[in-house]
Amino acid sequence: MLKRINGAFTGGALGALVDSFDIWILGRAGITGMLGIGLRPGFTPSWLYPRLVWGGIWGLLLLLPIMKNRPIGRGVLFSIVPTTFVLLVVFPGMGKGYLGLGFGLLTPLLVLLLNFLWGIVASLWLQGSR
Repeated sequence: MLKRINGAFTGGALGALVDSFDIWILGRAGITGMLGIGLRPGFTPSWLYPRLVWGGIWGLLLLLPIMKNRPIGRGVLFSIVPTTFVLLVVFPGMGKGYLGLGFGLLTPLLVLLLNFLWGIVASLWLQGSR
């Protein structure tokens, strides 16, 4: 069981690293700006560290015995939980409104797509660590 917990946490943290790198690249390349999304984070330790920890914690959802033989679908399914949390708790707490619309109208779609990627990476990592 300890190996599975480790695999789930590590997969979630790795997924968060991929997700973080992607949003940073999208911001740096000006793509988020072209889409009218005001997300352009700096790739700093103080920004990255909490994302990795929370990614690992969210990765523990993968310990639930749902869709075990479909890692991509499983990752997409479980990514809905952190997506909902970010859109309904984190962004409003930052003063950006529900769904993060204060960052731009396409923000919810971007968060959803990036979190799909997080979930897929996390789930595939866990599948491979068995």
